[in-house]
Amino acid sequence: MANMQIAHHLTTITIFIALSYLLLSLNAESETVFSEISKSHCASSIPLLCTDKNSEHHTSRQILELANDPNVIDWLKRIRRRIHANPELSYEEFETSALIRAELDQMGLKYRWPVAKTGVVASLGTGGPPFVALRADMDALPIQEAVEWEFKSNVPGKMHACGHDAHVAMLLGTARLLKTREKKLQGTVILIFQPAEEGGAGAKRMIQEGALGQAEAIFGLHVSHSYPTGKVAARSGAWLSGSGFFKSVITGKGGHAAFPHATVDPIVAASAAILSLQHVVSQESDPLDSQLLSVTRVHAGSAYNVIPNSVNIGGTFRAFTNETFQMMKQRIEEV
Repeated sequence: MANMQIAHHLTTITIFIALSYLLLSLNAESETVFSEISKSHCASSIPLLCTDKNSEHHTSRQILELANDPNVIDWLKRIRRRIHANPELSYEEFETSALIRAELDQMGLKYRWPVAKTGVVASLGTGGPPFVALRADMDALPIQEAVEWEFKSNVPGKMHACGHDAHVAMLLGTARLLKTREKKLQGTVILIFQPAEEGGAGAKRMIQEGALGQAEAIFGLHVSHSYPTGKVAARSGAWLSGSGFFKSVITGKGGHAAFPHATVDPIVAASAAILSLQHVVSQESDPLDSQLLSVTRVHAGSAYNVIPNSVNIGGTFRAFTNETFQMMKQRIEEV
């Protein structure tokens, strides 16, 4: 299949995952936004969901009517709030996974589980090409929720602070919408519920265990406070970078602060290392190739008058290409 034809299929699928995001906070703008997207893409030459080029308006109308069904809206909100109130960290998403499987069972969708310990992979459509994957992450963060509301986290020290509760609800909503039009699909949609996005390499493990199958492309959507409710943003090229973490223990020789000449001060060495790390991006990188390196943790000593034996530093680095990512990793190790 030509790349342009595949692109038409995939763009149409994106509409549905975007629409589920709109459902989470439905307002007067959502119908306009979806209608405009539909006008641009649903009438593609080989649409995945619009079997008749002249029926795109009717198709979008049917989907919008379902999306505006109060029962569907309430269902989505209940799912999102239930997940938000019961956050689970990376590879601990057992209850979240169980909720997902229960909803898929009610829809009559087949799925594979466990994938990467807690992940779920479902599919619907013809079972044949083109294969398009849609992905949502499930894990929460080790953060205490400070806001008081009825669906606040019930787990001390854990919170869905990155929107993964919404992402799961979005993908389940997408599954429900697509299921109503499964007979009109001209291909297969793979639904991937991924664990351990927050630093646990869940995506890598899902891929290793075959979650992508024969997918020709994969789409996801991330909630963002940068855009008003009811708006969906997209652009060509890379948007989110790959990320890595680093930590280091710098060991010296501790002693009394009144006798620094008798010590090997690891704090001075750590300070020099931190400044050198800042130069990796500012002085060694192509300014047109976006990169980031931040030292976010420094731990040393416990007394004002004692030079410690060691300093622990750590942080994160990010890049848009594997080549740049490996270069940064190497430079961090060298520093």
